[in-house]
Amino acid sequence: MKMKLSNRVKVVPPSGIRKFFEMTIGMEDIISLGVGEPDFVTPWHVREACVYSLEKGHTMYTSNYGLIDLRSEISKNVRGRYGIGYDPETEILVTVGVSEGFDLALRAVVDPGDGVLIPEPSYVSYKPCTIFAGGEPVIVPTDVENDFKPGAEEIEEKITKKTKVLVLSYPNNPTGTVLKKKELEEIADIVVEHGLTVISDEIYDRLTYDGRHTCFSALNGMKDHTIYLNGFSKAYAMTGWRVGYACGNPEIIEAMMKIHQYSMLCAPITGQMAAIEALKNGEKQVRKMREEYNQRRKLIVKRLNDIGLTCFEPKGAFYAFPSVKSTRLTSEEFSERLIKEEKVAVVPGNVFGDSGEGFIRCAYAASLEDIEESMARMERFVQRT
Repeated sequence: MKMKLSNRVKVVPPSGIRKFFEMTIGMEDIISLGVGEPDFVTPWHVREACVYSLEKGHTMYTSNYGLIDLRSEISKNVRGRYGIGYDPETEILVTVGVSEGFDLALRAVVDPGDGVLIPEPSYVSYKPCTIFAGGEPVIVPTDVENDFKPGAEEIEEKITKKTKVLVLSYPNNPTGTVLKKKELEEIADIVVEHGLTVISDEIYDRLTYDGRHTCFSALNGMKDHTIYLNGFSKAYAMTGWRVGYACGNPEIIEAMMKIHQYSMLCAPITGQMAAIEALKNGEKQVRKMREEYNQRRKLIVKRLNDIGLTCFEPKGAFYAFPSVKSTRLTSEEFSERLIKEEKVAVVPGNVFGDSGEGFIRCAYAASLEDIEESMARMERFVQRT
């Protein structure tokens, strides 16, 4: 007897990012600007903390909430940077990366048919996770003329009686867009007026290049409206460790923990021990990596514009999002041909939503040498099209 798949699963396509990642496997001389992963190795003192924890025999489960020592460090770190307090006992949950935190947040607050507002272009998992949770994705399109920023008016236009959640993710993947404090405050007014819950994914907060990052939950009155998500993957070059965290009011965090304890149980203890060390002693490396990303940001944006692929200046994360419309190729056509003809991997913008069509995502989490060479190859390609 043939097993029947869930309709929710059947309507969701595979990740477009992974498709282009798979195309590079086995290729020689490939330069990847595709996967959003730091090219830095996790700092040695963080790895050493993991090794030491293994030598001490720390190989057991932790509390479903995560190690209290880690939650305490997270609490101190968030308070120190943004002035907002979260009780490590009841308002912080350690998750298996921010991706799990996002999934838990949706499942904790969304009922079937609830509307979830998602500004696009956006990270590829937001819409599928909404569908898996039984919610209805409601897209808020943005455009390059406004640096892909969603305005409060555009968000409010999409609100109906069914709307329950607003997803925010700034600095943004894939565009590198950052929202200023005033812009976030205008959105906060809409949140209060309509009683929305905000899931704010701020995994790139430490990679902001012009001015200070504004934490959404730290805005006046927003703590009780916001599930704040963050983690260690990007700022600390700890993608494979899979350690993230969620902060919110006790009721929300307990609900998320309930789902977490029946599915993941806990994040790996070795990753949690390493994360403690990263928070305690990793600030110097964070600043150094950010400075290097900033150099790469300036280089790749200049080269893309020189080539004729118009690119606005990203203010955060490690992505450039240039237009390929001048080539008269679709995002998919450009990306597929670029891999095959010049062995440079990028991600077509349409996988991040319809607003991304005509653009490509170039991750500058690569060495200056690789960026220079990839731009030279891309220039050759563009001149042929």
